[in-house]
Amino acid sequence: MVFLYLISKGCENMEKSLEQLKQEYEKTTVLLEREKRKMQRLKNRQAYLESGSRKQRTHRLITRGAAIESIAPQTKELTEAEFYSLMENILNLPQAEHFIRSATENHARISGQEKGGD
Repeated sequence: MVFLYLISKGCENMEKSLEQLKQEYEKTTVLLEREKRKMQRLKNRQAYLESGSRKQRTHRLITRGAAIESIAPQTKELTEAEFYSLMENILNLPQAEHFIRSATENHARISGQEKGGD
């Protein structure tokens, strides 16, 4: 009789632990799904930030190309190869190298003053 009682108590304890294991499994599954969603949000954010820098670059290239066309409208008629050749020739002139160097040095100086002066 005592033996049957102990067996029945053991079965109750096993049932309880099985029930607890099921609850723990469900909680863990919920946590896992939450972390998967969090990971996906982080991946989405990373892709958004990376595409943002790409979009900024594209915007910069388009606006600068448009600036060239507005200053020298004749360049619209050139093929891509002709345009590149023209730009290489212009930018290889000593005066162009001087203007580019001056502009970048001026930009660096102004940027340094803004960072240091604030």
